[in-house]
Amino acid sequence: MSIKVSSVSKAYNTQKALNNISFSAEKGQIIGFLGPNGAGKSTMMKILTGYIKPNEGSVLVDEIDVLQHPLDAQKLIGYLPEHNPLYSDMYVREYLQFQAAIYKVDKSNIEICIEKVGLSAEAHKKINKLSKGYQQRVGLAAAILHNPKILILDEPTTGLDPNQLVEIRALIKDLGKDKTVLFSTHIMQEVEAVCDRVIIIKKGELIIDKKIAELQTNSQQVIKVIFNTNVEEVLINQLKNLVSAIYLNQNTWKLTFNFQEDMRSEIFDFAQKNNLKILELSSENKTLESLFTELTN
Repeated sequence: MSIKVSSVSKAYNTQKALNNISFSAEKGQIIGFLGPNGAGKSTMMKILTGYIKPNEGSVLVDEIDVLQHPLDAQKLIGYLPEHNPLYSDMYVREYLQFQAAIYKVDKSNIEICIEKVGLSAEAHKKINKLSKGYQQRVGLAAAILHNPKILILDEPTTGLDPNQLVEIRALIKDLGKDKTVLFSTHIMQEVEAVCDRVIIIKKGELIIDKKIAELQTNSQQVIKVIFNTNVEEVLINQLKNLVSAIYLNQNTWKLTFNFQEDMRSEIFDFAQKNNLKILELSSENKTLESLFTELTN
């Protein structure tokens, strides 16, 4: 196991940020780490890197106990935090030389990393003269400088333009061939394009841990229906095979069914039985984005 997290909990005073989180990850996996703001994603990443300690539980990185031997574990980890800490008055190449000296790695790695993240044309500039997107690339170059076994990236594509997004996604996929990559993002399309697996947490608790392929072959269907009047939830819950019902607005419901056959005829029968009129009825594909909304709403 590259990463093994067992029963990790963390509280800040009375606020519980993580509650009994457990998961593991293998080499060659790219994992999307998702959750709404305040779910505990950044806290979990800081615990993985040894930056903070949990109140309970254990974390192993390549069989090394992060809590007992944080420096040994950190040698195996490349970390790009959400707020990229750069010395902005340094030149790009100068900053990476400084990082190489800290990690005690061969300076030849610097040019390799500069080329990998697409910084060749900007390497002679001061960091504070770069756009936010290019500053993200500097942080990513620093994270992979020592060729770590594990990459932990907190919102790595923040501030990138569409072309840069494509390039960084391709880089993450390439890095994931021989590393374990765990990264957080709010862009669901990014997860679907890059990840093998997704972990979703909500209010500090793990609510889903599945391979992307499993989610994409999910047999559930989503139907949006607009009635002519308000319909109480207790009545909606009488529908067969209903997994969840989310009230959107103006008599509109988003209904998820755990059934492969088209459930629109069932909704028509339900409306007729309850003297309701349907103003609009449409079937939606169940995407990762709709699943995320459903689970974290």
